[in-house]
Amino acid sequence: MFDRDFNLIDRIRAEAVNCLEAHTSGIRKLTAYAAQLIWIGVSQNNLRFELANVLYNLAALYSQLAISSNRSTGDGLKSACNYFCQAAGVISHLKTEVIPDLRTLPPEDMDMMTLESLQQLLLAQAQECFWSKAVKDGLKDGLIAKLAAKVSDFYDQAAEFGTKSDCISTDWIHHMAAKHHHFAAAAQYRASRECLDKQNYGEEVARLRDSLICVNEALKEARWINKAVLGDLHGLKSRITDDLKRAEKDNDVIYLMPVTPKSELATLGRAGMATPRIPTELSDPRSALGERGTFGQPLFAKLVPYSVHIAVSIYQERRDRIVNTKIVDELENLTNQLNEQSLNLPGSLQALEKPLGLPLTLTAHAEEIRQQDGLHRLRRSLREIATLRENDATIYQEGVDYLLSEADEDNAARLKYGTDRWSRLPSQKAAEKLYAQAAEIDGYLKSAKKSDELVESRLKESERVFQVLAGSPRDLEEYVPSSRKVAVTPQIEIAATNLRDALNKVNDLGIRRKRAIGALRDKAEADDINPAILIETGRLEREYPMQKIDPAQFENLFEERLELYDNDRETVLEEQANQKRVIAELKEANAAFNTARKGDLSTKQREQALQRLENGFIKYKEVVSNIDTGRKFYNDLASIVSKFNTDCKDFAYQRRVEAGQIESDLSTSLSNLSIAPHATANNLQSQKQRESSRSHYSTPAPIDEPLTAPKPTRTTAAPPPAVAASSSLQPTGIWSPEMGIRFGGNAGANLPPQSGVGGRNLKYPDAHANNVPTAVHGGRWDGTRGVMFG
Repeated sequence: MFDRDFNLIDRIRAEAVNCLEAHTSGIRKLTAYAAQLIWIGVSQNNLRFELANVLYNLAALYSQLAISSNRSTGDGLKSACNYFCQAAGVISHLKTEVIPDLRTLPPEDMDMMTLESLQQLLLAQAQECFWSKAVKDGLKDGLIAKLAAKVSDFYDQAAEFGTKSDCISTDWIHHMAAKHHHFAAAAQYRASRECLDKQNYGEEVARLRDSLICVNEALKEARWINKAVLGDLHGLKSRITDDLKRAEKDNDVIYLMPVTPKSELATLGRAGMATPRIPTELSDPRSALGERGTFGQPLFAKLVPYSVHIAVSIYQERRDRIVNTKIVDELENLTNQLNEQSLNLPGSLQALEKPLGLPLTLTAHAEEIRQQDGLHRLRRSLREIATLRENDATIYQEGVDYLLSEADEDNAARLKYGTDRWSRLPSQKAAEKLYAQAAEIDGYLKSAKKSDELVESRLKESERVFQVLAGSPRDLEEYVPSSRKVAVTPQIEIAATNLRDALNKVNDLGIRRKRAIGALRDKAEADDINPAILIETGRLEREYPMQKIDPAQFENLFEERLELYDNDRETVLEEQANQKRVIAELKEANAAFNTARKGDLSTKQREQALQRLENGFIKYKEVVSNIDTGRKFYNDLASIVSKFNTDCKDFAYQRRVEAGQIESDLSTSLSNLSIAPHATANNLQSQKQRESSRSHYSTPAPIDEPLTAPKPTRTTAAPPPAVAASSSLQPTGIWSPEMGIRFGGNAGANLPPQSGVGGRNLKYPDAHANNVPTAVHGGRWDGTRGVMFG
């Protein structure tokens, strides 16, 4: 259906991709491809990214065409300005309409800061074209100053956004900053010339001084700007310097006007001429597509949004419900009610009209059953239906087993790790729709099985009659007994004629309904709403271009379209009235017939046999219809249970993967937690060992008599800081402040570690107990050995 469209879109895309030269022909190629993509209404992320790249290349092409224009002439400046504005418009469209709809982060050269910087840079160059044209045309200095001030603003904004971008290079940022100061200087210079014309000599000096400051700021970026711009800056500075010298001299000698402070200078006005211009092919692709459009017919015109397909399915469902439920089913129910009228017809009339042989209608019914293979066909069909039912049930049960197995695994993990750690949703809540669908399908299967059992019971009840009808003509003749010829009186003949007429009306009523049902189904099948929905979709897109299409917007169309079946629904009411009238006539005629034949029992057995065969044929048709309905039901159910099975399998797989990840995370966290008790035990053990090793020094030595501590001999190293006396010292001990040390672990337990000679720690003397001599023996200090530091 779309082969031609696919071939065309491939060709258009190839032309757009191979557009590498800065030529105006490339504009058509890129805009044609972009217009088709926008017309299609791309929703897939890859197509949206494709459109973003096409627009980016289109903006680059416009800028290249602008640069290649001859900007030394007025027409060249106009052309370059137009291209710059269109490039800025494409970037603006890309930034506001395409990039926000990407479902992934855009690349660095398409992030918002980069695109904004590019747009401002393009507008700055377009505005610069206006400024150049004004200078060439010799316009007033005041207007040129406003144009230059706006150029400076654009470059300033481009540089500001460029600093926030990860893609704009430092060279470009410095270049844009230089251009900002350059045009700020040019604007002030032109404003000073306007002041000169207006004889505002003090303001002229102020603006020339500010212009000189701006041009010096621009020259600070000299290493990042090209020679042409650098030459312009030097030339501008030379003119500003000369004019400033002249203005200051004239004002100091002749005019004597006060120089306006910079803070009091009026801000220059802005004359913004450059604006983003989005090409019409992008903003309104329909204008370029169509029979008279520039790019020909729109591709995939019959490809509609998914919501339109939903709308079509909604209408078809409503139409089928009206046709099948409210019309066809009602008519078939009326026919069944008509067949259920137990009037012993047409057996009594056939026995009277043909006491010998078989009636033609009965022969035709029997032949129809024999051609259809009768009873064998019914049994074979029931076996096939049973097979379909078992297959559907097997697929359904397999899906249920996936759910139950996953639920058991989830419950086991929840018991193992606890509900606090295993905090994900239970299976019944995580797959609520699947469990609801499982219950719904289970109800379908149970209901269908009951219907199948009912059909089988009907087959068994009428199996004997079906065998007769499907048998040979001889078997049929033996089943229907013959009767003696009855004398038909005029009264009986009239009653029989009336009864035959009433019975024909009943038959005609059934035939007419059958035809009406067939015509109605043909009408519903030919009812194609697609053209009308496409027209309505086009109208909605034109009137509400920014609004997404929703199926609810087609309700008025649905109601108008379904009015086509109002006459058929009225037909049901007419058929109900006609049936009541026909049944009343039939009952009246049958009563008159029975009254006329009252007391005649000669044809009683034949009447009963013929009636059983006639009723058997009707039941045969009902069983065939029920079997066909059951077969269609199970075939439709097969696709449903297959999808259900696939969904359950996918759900169970995803949950197992998720459970594995959770178990891995929990195992890692628990293994980390298991280290803590061992670490705590080791810390406690090492602490006890330190305390036991310090107990020798912490135990106060027995003192027989006070000892006088000798003055220690100190080294040339810096003395350790003095330690304040602690209340834990024994009152009987003698302390010399010059010592700066204390023996015993308890007193210094709360003090910070002190460093002695060699950086040893005196807080824990046991750390060097094996290689450091001590002056303490048995808790006493040996004065003959002096005091050992370290």
